[in-house]
Amino acid sequence: MLIETSGRTALARVEGLGDLSHASAVFSRDGRHAFVFGRDGGLTKVDLLRARIERRVIQAGNAIGGAISQDGRLVAVANYTPGGIRIFDSATLEPLSEVPTGSKVVGIADAPGNRFVFSLFEAGEIWVVDATDPRKPDVLKVKGIGKQPYDGFITPNGRHYIAGLYGEDGLALVDLWNPQAGARRILDGYGRGEEPLPVYKMPHLRGWAVAGRYIFLPAIGRHEVLVVDSVTWKEAARIPVHGQPVFAVAQPGGRRVWVNFAFPRNDVVQIIDVADMKIVQQLKPGRAVLHLEFTPRGEQAWISSRDDDAVVVYDTGTFAETARLRAAKPSGIFLASRAAMTGF
Repeated sequence: MLIETSGRTALARVEGLGDLSHASAVFSRDGRHAFVFGRDGGLTKVDLLRARIERRVIQAGNAIGGAISQDGRLVAVANYTPGGIRIFDSATLEPLSEVPTGSKVVGIADAPGNRFVFSLFEAGEIWVVDATDPRKPDVLKVKGIGKQPYDGFITPNGRHYIAGLYGEDGLALVDLWNPQAGARRILDGYGRGEEPLPVYKMPHLRGWAVAGRYIFLPAIGRHEVLVVDSVTWKEAARIPVHGQPVFAVAQPGGRRVWVNFAFPRNDVVQIIDVADMKIVQQLKPGRAVLHLEFTPRGEQAWISSRDDDAVVVYDTGTFAETARLRAAKPSGIFLASRAAMTGF
């Protein structure tokens, strides 16, 4: 579904994108095209102005996400099956190269210098791929980062890549100015001495949970949001929350962080005030809140409620609900800021 955020209305639907049960999307530099990565291994280029599929290829058995290069010329797809990434020309979707890994790829992100960075779930590694020559990409492997990296993200300045670890308490940090130095462990043993709770949904690190000097991260198997100081890379705070957090997303401007939760407490969104490091508001948008996103200047929050077949819009100043749009089992919300459009 294509949405415009000025009037908070639905513009169109685009059918035929395959299995979108864990889909994600990135956008062309001009905001006209969306590249959608589906669980059926499909890579689909959607023309947002014409609301139609421009090109579609089935490039693997199971894709988990993707990224677009700094110059916008390349699209990389991260694959669960058979693993590895594949790099395509963003204009034509011509396949240019493949980087096999022998492991599920998670947490792919674009980095300065037309690089792609991602984690290997089974292998416990972070790879940095320089696609300056997209037909012969150069690969740097950072090994021994920890057990089962499940997702990753790059800080907004493009310097640091952080991978969460599902198999142990901690995160792996790579300085992309000097990736040859390897990974640094941060928040090591944050749950030490306590039995973790069952994990019903894997948390996510995407969503730019960076507010000023602080990074807000969901804790595996705990009802906490962890706060890291991005200057010292040490724990700055722990914030008790309603359930096991899935997304922690910073509102533009960095004053607040919005958090949603895993089953069975997934009908709630809590809002953290960064200055006070505490919960200041709780909302109930609907059943099975899966994702949330903000308009570019942060005046609106868009939240998907899968089991209520609705996308709910809030005024971030007053926390008042301003719109509720009908949508068939909405999941991810992706904002193309230059085009002022949202797709889910």
